[in-house]
Amino acid sequence: MDAMLLPAAINGDKKSLSASAREQISTLNGSRPGAFSFELAWAWIVIIGAITWAKHMDTAWASAIAIFLVATRQNVLGLLVHDQAHLLGYRNKLGDLLVNLFAGFPLLLMTVEGYAQVHLAHHRDYFTSTDPDFLRKSGKDWDFPMRKMDLFKIFLKDLSGLNTIKVILGKNPSKDNPVFIRRHPTPKWVRPVYLLAIAGILTFTGMWTTFLLYWVLPLLSITQAIVRWGAICEHKYNLPKASVADSTPLIILSWWEKLLLPNLNFAMHPYHHFFPGVSFSLLPKVHEIFQKEGLVNEQNVFHGNLAYLKYITRTKQKAASAVET
Repeated sequence: MDAMLLPAAINGDKKSLSASAREQISTLNGSRPGAFSFELAWAWIVIIGAITWAKHMDTAWASAIAIFLVATRQNVLGLLVHDQAHLLGYRNKLGDLLVNLFAGFPLLLMTVEGYAQVHLAHHRDYFTSTDPDFLRKSGKDWDFPMRKMDLFKIFLKDLSGLNTIKVILGKNPSKDNPVFIRRHPTPKWVRPVYLLAIAGILTFTGMWTTFLLYWVLPLLSITQAIVRWGAICEHKYNLPKASVADSTPLIILSWWEKLLLPNLNFAMHPYHHFFPGVSFSLLPKVHEIFQKEGLVNEQNVFHGNLAYLKYITRTKQKAASAVET
């Protein structure tokens, strides 16, 4: 297994920090409703603006751009559900309900409560036989390094919608997983009423075509490819009982990558596992603290998505050699 481990970008883990550094990070714990609300509002501004602009332009190229922009923001909505699963958005009684209404339910089959059961089990049972994410992603589609053509075929299936149902159902809790009880769960009747209300509005306004073209189409295709890439950047799977540092890349994105494909600092994923109580908005500060502590192995940090793509599509011999050196 050792030859297949990632080159660790973090030397150690949170226990390797000095007492003062741990104290600094402890002040970052807790919900950040301001940053969360901004990202949620901005995602919907981009979505509504892109669709309105595309309908005004009424051209194929404008529609294509709008569909891509909507897909990137659908991914953001999913990431906000992820943060709320950790109660990093809102901690009040209406927190889960608000995030479901404006982020989870619009993605059709996603809820904060369902996602939390899967994701929190992943944190608790990291890379073991009871980690639902590890089990779901321990197959040939997640075996890296991988030939470029094989990876292309997987993304093609995502873009065509062939993998959509499997991916979405994988985000729902299994009956075999222990249940993580939410303090203030959204009543089960809310989602069907919500969906019926949306259907009624679309029928009344005659906007079903717009909805199918600019919401359902990207959700079933481009969004799934973006989610796939995010998951590939999240962990290197097929490594039973591997540590976070040995199975989680640290990817530092450039400003234009954050603009083109925003991922709410998800590429700084080792820090999320070390400190799941820290909001996405503060993960760069955690990175700065680790750098000051001398715990970041800069030569193993991937600078940009392309750098990581090149790494995971190398031949196995070259990848193993890179790790050994």
